[in-house]
Amino acid sequence: MSSLLLLTNALQPSTEVLPALGLLLHSVRVAPAEGPALVDTPGADVILIDGRRDLPQVRSLCQLLRSTGPGCPLVLVVTEGGLAAVTADWGIDDVLLDTAGPAEVEARLRLAMGRQQITVDDGPMEIRNGDLSVDEATYSAKLKGRVLDLTFKEFELLKYLAQHPGRVFTRAQLLQEVWGYDYFGGTRTVDVHVRRLRAKLGPEHDSLIGTVRNVGYRFVTPEKGDRPADEPAKAAPPHGERDHGPEQASEHESAEAAALAARNA
Repeated sequence: MSSLLLLTNALQPSTEVLPALGLLLHSVRVAPAEGPALVDTPGADVILIDGRRDLPQVRSLCQLLRSTGPGCPLVLVVTEGGLAAVTADWGIDDVLLDTAGPAEVEARLRLAMGRQQITVDDGPMEIRNGDLSVDEATYSAKLKGRVLDLTFKEFELLKYLAQHPGRVFTRAQLLQEVWGYDYFGGTRTVDVHVRRLRAKLGPEHDSLIGTVRNVGYRFVTPEKGDRPADEPAKAAPPHGERDHGPEQASEHESAEAAALAARNA
């Protein structure tokens, strides 16, 4: 028997939200579908979220729960019509129709808890690159030990780029991978989020997200031989040696990155 926590604002017993629960032996506790309500609520093996109504608010709650790291699977209960609105960025582990039978509910709960245990056994996945660390388990990113105050999409964008260091992505590719197929906004959204990310990384590290002219963006991995930020600058070249300057070097990098993007497309 497992301990289930049902988050709902409906003035109904849990068996009205998911009737199959009345035929199973699990212990079910009910709490308001609000983030603050979880502070004083004991832990559970699975959190069930009533998503039969008010989908925008439920989506925000799911993302909030995922960002706080609940430590257990999140299973969304929806009507058949609500399935069309559910996407990966909701942050849930599984979805159940409110009409699901007891056998299906039991199987999905068992699988969700099993996947959670495998994740715990394998340990959280953390992406590290120099001073930056991105922790998928807690949806947090740190720079030199300082936690970055990122929105959900800023975190997802940073994580996706950091997972593919050096690879160039077009704005359209990033829009598809981070925002999803059902997003109808323009590619300008990517530029806005990149600008915000760079501002939060700070002037010392904003170059981690590189711009490839006429192509898109990439995550820049410093070479091992690069001098640290606090190392004195290299002496100027002897008189007569030509300095190509940053503008020409930038054009050269852009050309190389564009070729790289073509190979990765």
